[in-house]
Amino acid sequence: MFCVPLFMMFQFKGFHGPILLLICFLLYGCGGFRVTNLAKGDIDFVADAHYGETQALLKSLCIKLYRRNPAELAKGDATEVNQRLGQLFSHAGPVRLAELNFAQGTEALELALDPSFGGDRVLALMAGLVGMYRHAYEYRAESFMFDQLDEQKLYQSARNTEILLWRLKASTAVGVRPLVLTNSLPGEPENLSFERLFGKLIALQDMMAEIVSQQNDRLINKVTQNVASMVFFPL
Repeated sequence: MFCVPLFMMFQFKGFHGPILLLICFLLYGCGGFRVTNLAKGDIDFVADAHYGETQALLKSLCIKLYRRNPAELAKGDATEVNQRLGQLFSHAGPVRLAELNFAQGTEALELALDPSFGGDRVLALMAGLVGMYRHAYEYRAESFMFDQLDEQKLYQSARNTEILLWRLKASTAVGVRPLVLTNSLPGEPENLSFERLFGKLIALQDMMAEIVSQQNDRLINKVTQNVASMVFFPL
């Protein structure tokens, strides 16, 4: 099918509705083209790619956490991991679950790290992460021209992920067992797959923060991180 280059749309004198409609039909025949792509700038495609990759990584993380912490699933209302995936990823927007008293973002992360919490810690941790990352993208699964992202939110979501890693190592229940198991414990075969997943998430958020910072012509406020206090940053 013949494809019309986008720049040609603006070379017709007296350009008006019928010509636009004809061009849209021609463009529709181009492989992989969507009319909505006409409303996207370069940064929107980049944002969409980063958002999609973070969601895929978060799904992988959720599955791995339940495999590593199978007892957590029995503490909640679900009986299968797929049910949890549905709760977390079947819809866009904020993640608010009655099972977690509607805690979201960093509040849900705090719940997962609270020694007195008796519910599903993996669910709380994932609801917090998924909600926080979506918040960093202004709860938009797809970006269009004139949509604007905030570089500071993207940056601080990356720092919060680092803080979460520190606190997962520091938070313990009875004895020395972490509240949520990730990397291998002493005496177990070395397993750094969780560290790699978290590292990819952090790198993606930092990269997107820098791109948005340049686009907005604004500097990121790279505050000194007080690891000792390990307090999550607000978005």
